[in-house]
Amino acid sequence: MRRFVSIALLGAALGSAACAPAHRQATAPKQLFFAVELYRDGRMFGKPRLLGESGKPLRAERRQPGAALADYALTLTPAQDGDRYRIGVRLQVKNAVGQSELSLLHGEVRRLELGARPGELAIALTLMEVDSPEFRALMQLVGDHAAARQRSM
Repeated sequence: MRRFVSIALLGAALGSAACAPAHRQATAPKQLFFAVELYRDGRMFGKPRLLGESGKPLRAERRQPGAALADYALTLTPAQDGDRYRIGVRLQVKNAVGQSELSLLHGEVRRLELGARPGELAIALTLMEVDSPEFRALMQLVGDHAAARQRSM
């Protein structure tokens, strides 16, 4: 009887170990590009472009040289959920903090209100998977625009 129990336990252990690598591959982190617009009282005050990775928090802040406090501190926490991404958003500006969560598809643009009243504090967020055809097209457009600006100077 002992032999049978031992073999059954060994089989269960091997079965779960064999499934673990396949599960990890299915949720492998993806490199992500974020185009962000930050709004306070209806006016844009920041437009960071950020590279991150699913499953890892991404933090950005803007601070004037010599300033003790940042103009803003933004934290994005992306997690892949099937073909969508759940993004935790936390934005801190002078005298205001807002946080929320939203769900985005690759290439989708969404605006999210973070303040106590509409328009007080908001974020517009676009997410793209790095090295996707859409991301490469965007980088081509940015490169063409920069080259045209350089020629006109």
